[in-house]
Amino acid sequence: MGRESQVDLREHIDSLASELCRINEDQKVALDLDPYVKKLLNARRRVVLVNNILQNAQERLRRLNHSVAKETARRRAMLDSGAHHSQTSPNK
Repeated sequence: MGRESQVDLREHIDSLASELCRINEDQKVALDLDPYVKKLLNARRRVVLVNNILQNAQERLRRLNHSVAKETARRRAMLDSGAHHSQTSPNK
């Protein structure tokens, strides 16, 4: 799940929790929507936790990708300089 969809989900949960609270206040008959609001808030908390895990994983992946790119460039430069030296060698 991407970061944008995590944010969208969190916003939908907030909206739904607010709507349930509003409905609860407007009801003439006492409906106990508190358990549902609590479930929504727990779901929102889990979404936030998953989002944090996702962000941390994406950051670690970005750093790893950067390190791999640097190492690949370094090795390519070594290979290129080695190939260049062997082409200009007088023993050839």
